[in-house]
Amino acid sequence: MPEGPGPAHQGSGPSRRFLLAGIGTAAASAALSACSVPASPRRTTSTADPMPGKAISVARHDRLMQILAHPDDDMYFMNPDTQRMLDSGTPLVCVYVTAGEATGINVIAGQPHPVPDKPAYSSARHQGLRQAYAVQLGLPPFTEWQKDVVTLRGGIRAEVDTLVRGTRRVELVFLNTAMHTAHGRLGLPSLWTDRGLSLRTVVAEGSPLQEADAYTYDAMVDVLTGLMAQYRPTLIHTLDPDPDIQHSPAAVRRKDSEQVGYSDHADHTATASFSWAAMIRWVAEATQGKGEVPAFVATAYRGYYNRHWPKNLSPKVLAQKAANLLPYGGNEAWSCGNPGGCGDYNVGVGRPLTNKKGWVRSTHYRYPGPRPVLATEQDGHLVGYGVLGLRAVRWRETAPGSGQWGSPHDLGGGPLAPTLGAAVLKDGRQLLFALRFASIAGHGSTNTREIVLLQQSTPGGKFAAWTGLGNPESDPDRGRRIGVPVAVTDRAGHVHLFIRDAAQGISTRVRSTAGSWSPWRSLGGGQIQDGLSAAVDSAGLVHVFASGRDTVHHWAQTVAGGPVELHPDPLLPLPGDFPTATAAPDGGVDVYYRRPATAATTHVHLGGTRPGARAGTRADSRAAEPALLGQDDRGRIQLLLNGKVLRRTDGVVPLSGATLLAEGATSAGTAGDSSGPTVAGIGPGALPWLWRPVRDV
Repeated sequence: MPEGPGPAHQGSGPSRRFLLAGIGTAAASAALSACSVPASPRRTTSTADPMPGKAISVARHDRLMQILAHPDDDMYFMNPDTQRMLDSGTPLVCVYVTAGEATGINVIAGQPHPVPDKPAYSSARHQGLRQAYAVQLGLPPFTEWQKDVVTLRGGIRAEVDTLVRGTRRVELVFLNTAMHTAHGRLGLPSLWTDRGLSLRTVVAEGSPLQEADAYTYDAMVDVLTGLMAQYRPTLIHTLDPDPDIQHSPAAVRRKDSEQVGYSDHADHTATASFSWAAMIRWVAEATQGKGEVPAFVATAYRGYYNRHWPKNLSPKVLAQKAANLLPYGGNEAWSCGNPGGCGDYNVGVGRPLTNKKGWVRSTHYRYPGPRPVLATEQDGHLVGYGVLGLRAVRWRETAPGSGQWGSPHDLGGGPLAPTLGAAVLKDGRQLLFALRFASIAGHGSTNTREIVLLQQSTPGGKFAAWTGLGNPESDPDRGRRIGVPVAVTDRAGHVHLFIRDAAQGISTRVRSTAGSWSPWRSLGGGQIQDGLSAAVDSAGLVHVFASGRDTVHHWAQTVAGGPVELHPDPLLPLPGDFPTATAAPDGGVDVYYRRPATAATTHVHLGGTRPGARAGTRADSRAAEPALLGQDDRGRIQLLLNGKVLRRTDGVVPLSGATLLAEGATSAGTAGDSSGPTVAGIGPGALPWLWRPVRDV
């Protein structure tokens, strides 16, 4: 469970700057390897090694692993993504850390509460999951599953249920820790913070596992690490390790099931923290000696955060997501064959859509999802930079225009959040920015984040050592709430770096043409989501856009070289997802995003000299192209090009985002060349894909 929020002042900038460039390689390794996952004081553990050049494994099969606090977290917070992965044939492993037994009361609407029975309620929720995933595989809800008892690391045992249909496979792993300690405190948050706690498991009624066990902090990290090493997932879904600061009145907080001071359930935060600690340990163990970095990408999902922001799912997607929850909720009148019950009854019978908390109506990401940053080398090769195995990597096209990626090259720096920021200097040198888990630890230890930089020494050449750019928040707890970096280079060659800060506004640092960085500076604003979009218009002015609770917030320069400041645009409609900003030929900026609860894209043109277009109004004239328009109701990537909306219909299913390289965009292209825009993303196998849609026009 997070500690208190602490003071609300900005960091001092240079005094917190953590410089590694210019020091010896050994010293840089020692400094950046500060990220560790401490076990109990009685033992040592592997730590993250940020040095580059490690071998990266080749995944034999795609596999999605989801690590959940409670039964139904996947249904509420990770769909429709989970369903799309299953539909594509990706095998799924769900790890449920708690038993979900709560008070032991399986509420039936309109009836008196039954006698509390924790083993039965845990069993009923397990059965609800079996029903829901059977239906998602296209099978009857009461299809029989294979139930087994397996021994995990440290000798701890768990129930594993398996269902296979053709090439599709779902496994449910029930760790079943108690949701409360013997003293009534929440179990997982206490396990994360308390040194001496041993948390018992709940034996679910009807389970093949009939003996209770117990977890310590270290045992939980070990078990999750062992499951990762066993299943070798290529995609890991976790919950939110660093929820927003949210000060709600006590009555509202209890009604919303949120922890004191933060916008999520404390079990979600603890489970996500254990998950990230386990991912870090998995990579550290796998790379000991000359071992290979596991090839996987991660996505973190918001939880009860969804309650506080505009709903972002279209009616069609929402209907399917809610439908998946119905067999999980089940019905007390069903004859499912499970002695503990046939689902989580308070969720069934249409209630997901009538729940006033609205969790089902959104799917939000803690960080924008995994995607590569694209650039073109001087010899014409396309390169992509991304995060693989929590480390920065580079992919290079096998030949200019081939559309085929070579093997990833390790750039180190981990453990990193899933998405990189990037900018290119005027001389062609590439800059990469990342949000780094400088430490993630329980037992009252430090839990800190920092922004880091990797810079090419020469255009197209090798990279120098990683450099720490600090954190705009001076309080470590507030520093956990920052977002992933976004950067642009203005016409004069200054690099503008932006991140969402703990106050839910934007903070910035600026790199001069001489290479020095300004202190962190707050740009104000507030109440925005992560997923910033920055652009430089044809007049050389820098713009930044971010989705808020009421509008799309806009920051911009008024003169070239001047400060970036908040510029409210009252006619920007309420957003439902992240904006995409593109410089328009007339000197203005085109902004694209979806409104709440719709699949349609809104286009707003700001500024410029386009005939009939006025600042802050929606323009009917042709927009700047090409432009990414997010994903449609089926999860397909959309691109606006030549006045048409094109959709990527072939290849692997994309994860939650893509990037666009517009260089060379033309109205026509020929097969075999690389003219026109290039779109890239990541698939469930942790492999990048390319789409050059100009060839489809």
